[in-house]
Amino acid sequence: MRQRIITRITIKSSHPGTSYIDTAQAEIDFWVRNGKKGSEVKKGKKAYQKPDAVTLQRSLMPMQYTVTQQSGTEPPFQNEYWDNKREGIYVDVVSGEPLFSSLDKFDSGTGWPSFTRPLEPGNIVEKKDESLFMARTEVKSKHGDSHLGHVFPDGPRPTGLRYCMNSAALRFIPKEDLEKEGYGEFLKLFDQKK
Repeated sequence: MRQRIITRITIKSSHPGTSYIDTAQAEIDFWVRNGKKGSEVKKGKKAYQKPDAVTLQRSLMPMQYTVTQQSGTEPPFQNEYWDNKREGIYVDVVSGEPLFSSLDKFDSGTGWPSFTRPLEPGNIVEKKDESLFMARTEVKSKHGDSHLGHVFPDGPRPTGLRYCMNSAALRFIPKEDLEKEGYGEFLKLFDQKK
């Protein structure tokens, strides 16, 4: 007997000939048939993973796809989170893995969201980037393999680092939605702030 799972679907945009509801339902049906869920729980932790290429092309906005899959860069000051001041966390738009916290966000004056440190260092991969005729350190998500941005050694204390990220690579989850979105373990960070 096939079990049907109902879930919340967020429609971000429409591409000609693509139905997000059909795509999302097909993905849900796949996981139900195979006895898995996109974010299986293993030893109390979520298992984050990158969807297949077809799913990514259908589910991501064009800028999100360009940034995360083709190492693009969005325009400064014209992106969703550069001046976001709400409390919450930032996750990979591709895999959902937690990456940064608003508690570590600062205004770098660059027009991109900037952080002093990752929320979950194990979800970040840094690699040498010599494109654009300069040496930089690229920041990628570990499980989603998404290009996020770059890290520079010119940030404020306590780390001296500036994780300069693309909003298009991130999804913001407000503090009040952490529990319902499956990130309740991070609520304690905001309680400690008080």
